[in-house]
Amino acid sequence: MKEPQGASQSPFKSLYDKLQDILCCSTLPNKYKRLDATLERKMVEIKRNPSRSNNFKSFDSIIMKFPQFREGLKEIRNIFEQYDEDVNGTIDNEEMKKCLHAFEFSISDEEIGDLVAYCDIDEKEGIQLKEFIVVVFLIYLLMDAPASPNTKLKMCSPQIETTLNAIIEVFLFLDKNGVGKLKKKDVVKALNEASPKEKSPSHITRSRFKEMDWDKNGKVSFKEFLFSFIDWVRFDCDDEDPEE
Repeated sequence: MKEPQGASQSPFKSLYDKLQDILCCSTLPNKYKRLDATLERKMVEIKRNPSRSNNFKSFDSIIMKFPQFREGLKEIRNIFEQYDEDVNGTIDNEEMKKCLHAFEFSISDEEIGDLVAYCDIDEKEGIQLKEFIVVVFLIYLLMDAPASPNTKLKMCSPQIETTLNAIIEVFLFLDKNGVGKLKKKDVVKALNEASPKEKSPSHITRSRFKEMDWDKNGKVSFKEFLFSFIDWVRFDCDDEDPEE
C-alpha cells in the first residue's frame, strides 16, 4: 500500500426542526454529543443503504482518487473565498449567515453559532478554510443529500457533490463494521487490504490512526476523520504528486 501524505415557509422546515433539536443542547457537559451521535447514525444509514455504490476496494484505489478530491475541495475553497469578504482567512458568523442563506440552509443565529463552534477546532474567532469544508460536509449530511438524489445543496457544483459523496465513501470503507465511527483494528485492516503480502509497517498504521483519534478514546468520529483526510489529500499543494 502506498502511504498517503426563520424558515417557516422554507422547504427545509423539517431540517430546521431537526437542527434545532440537535444543536439546542448547550447546557449539557458535552454540548455536541448529540450532534456526534446524529452523524454516526447518518453514516450507519448510508452504509446500510442497498442502493449505494461502493467504489473503493482498497486504500490504494482511494489514493488514486486524490487528484479528483483536490479539485472538488478547491471548488469549496472558491466558495469560502467568496464569503470571506474582508479577506482575513476566516469566515465570521455574519459571513456564515450569508453563505448558509446562499446554500438555502435556514437555521437560527444561535444554531449557526453552535455549528461554527462545533467545527472551530482551534477555537479562534471565525471559521478557517478546513473548518469550512467540514461545515459543508455536515450540512450535506444533515440534509440527507447522500440518500436523496433529488436533494441538492445550492451553490454546490456536480464536482463538489461527487467529492462529498466520494469522501463519505472513504469513511465507510474504513468503517468495516458499519457502526458510524472508526476503530483501530478496522483502519489497520483497511490500510492492509490492497496488498496482504506487503502489509504496511505497524508504526505507519498506528500513526495514521493516531492522527485521526484526537481525543485518544480509541474511536474516530466523522469530524475527526475529515480534518485528517483533508490533510492527507493536501489539496492546497497544487502541483505535488499525492503518491510521493
